[in-house]
Amino acid sequence: MGANESMAVRPEETGGELRKMTPNQCVPTGNEVIVFHSPAQWKHHFGAARDSNQLMVIDFTATWCGPCRFIEPHIKEFAAQYSDVVFIKIDVDELPMVAAEFGAQTLPAFVLIKKGRAIDRVVGVKVDELRTKIEKHRAQPHPL
Repeated sequence: MGANESMAVRPEETGGELRKMTPNQCVPTGNEVIVFHSPAQWKHHFGAARDSNQLMVIDFTATWCGPCRFIEPHIKEFAAQYSDVVFIKIDVDELPMVAAEFGAQTLPAFVLIKKGRAIDRVVGVKVDELRTKIEKHRAQPHPL
């Protein structure tokens, strides 16, 4: 993928539909789910976010995963509700090295990150558990 090709989406700009973003739009502004399609894009974004105390929720998914499709509307709701949290969607078939790095073997899997470190996780379609963990970690400073 070249420097001018698309990489992520901003659903709020299209009435909830997914839309591709250009590489210079990789920094989220809230109320969106960002999708990465290349290792370089992911490394750039994750590297820039390592020093941030902002909560990042990575949704590991796949196009063939029924439970992943089931929970997707809830993730979009969370992104709209928690504008101070960064929501990222990673397709394990497109970026298997990222899934391996975070130990995402069962889908859907959600990894909560602060300052570049995994601080919690939820595996499966557990909407209430995910909401509880987001609310718990979004306000807490990450211990060094």
